[in-house]
Amino acid sequence: MVNMTAGIKTSLIWAMSLILLIHVQSVSANEQKEETDVGEEAKSAIIMEMDTGEVLYKKNENEKLPPASMTKIMTMLLVMEALEREDITLDEQVTASEHAASMGGSQIFLEEGEQMTVHELLKGVAVASGNDASVALAEHISGSEEKFIKQMNEKAKELELKHTHFSNTTGLSTDNHYTTAKDLAVISQALLEHEKVLEYTSIYEDYLRQGTDNEFWLVNTNRLVKHYKGVDGLKTGYTSEAKYNLTATAKRDGMRVITVVMGAETPKERNRITTKMLDYSFSHYNKHVLAKKGDQLAMLPVEKGKNNDAAVTIDKDAAVVLPKGQDIKNIEQRPKTMEKITAPADKGTKAGVMEFYDGDRKLAEIELVLAEDAPSASWYVLFKRTLSRLTGQLS
Repeated sequence: MVNMTAGIKTSLIWAMSLILLIHVQSVSANEQKEETDVGEEAKSAIIMEMDTGEVLYKKNENEKLPPASMTKIMTMLLVMEALEREDITLDEQVTASEHAASMGGSQIFLEEGEQMTVHELLKGVAVASGNDASVALAEHISGSEEKFIKQMNEKAKELELKHTHFSNTTGLSTDNHYTTAKDLAVISQALLEHEKVLEYTSIYEDYLRQGTDNEFWLVNTNRLVKHYKGVDGLKTGYTSEAKYNLTATAKRDGMRVITVVMGAETPKERNRITTKMLDYSFSHYNKHVLAKKGDQLAMLPVEKGKNNDAAVTIDKDAAVVLPKGQDIKNIEQRPKTMEKITAPADKGTKAGVMEFYDGDRKLAEIELVLAEDAPSASWYVLFKRTLSRLTGQLS
């Protein structure tokens, strides 16, 4: 009787273990299917975490495709860089040329000779996807659209985009004008470093020429700005060749993601795929900050400097994105700095890398930079140091 009872117990344990194993495998299969399906209906798609560049999902991410008006992500990047360099200001006037005013497709209906500020035209690009506004800004910054396009392609090379070439600033269909979902994510990542652009891309509706007979109502072509929590950009695109495209960005719980959808059949499908991708990102991943921008992480010897050493830091947060449920037990910092740096050296000068580990697992690597200027020592200070060394050697 005892042996029979023991046998029944053993059988029950085996049965329960088998049921648990089947359940775990079923959950794992469902999670894999969810990841596989998240962008299945798009021709090409990608999800990237903005700060780390970590790719959370991809499908045909390197396939060259026409970007339509998502081209304007690069256009806006060059505008934001020109603002940062103070080559232009938001309140300066731009005069629309005949060429800019002749643009078809999405537009804010500029007339030749009409003047608008950079601020107004940037709204026209970011919110209404105005082709005329894009060309007007390009001509104002570079002198001609052709010169601006050259700058766009130079920037693509700088960002190491291997599958991108621009032939206009607008995305209107033309020859030799293509990019990929991955490259668009990288361009978007660069654009989002200029946080002020979100003040424009997050607008759902606004007006141009307000109070005049030519008042123009702007409504964001990216409807998710209004209808999805956390979405504050970035750019839609459509041509008959490209179909319906959307590069979106959203931030929740300290994590910002970029999603790119290319080649959807309808705007409704484009928005639905993007929503699925955003839902997947925020429900499956957490961002863990390992060190904050500006933290002093090490000291670096300075040769011929006013001070003998200088603090090094990071110019953006060091972070890692992990699936939910994966914890970090112990963060270990392993600096790999240069042996020394020669003065004078400016704040922000590269000084090595910092590696972050959790036990034997490498979590992240980020560039170290000087936290402050390292000025040269005066002749008198260098003389005193040399004399001190000589005295020390003789004593």
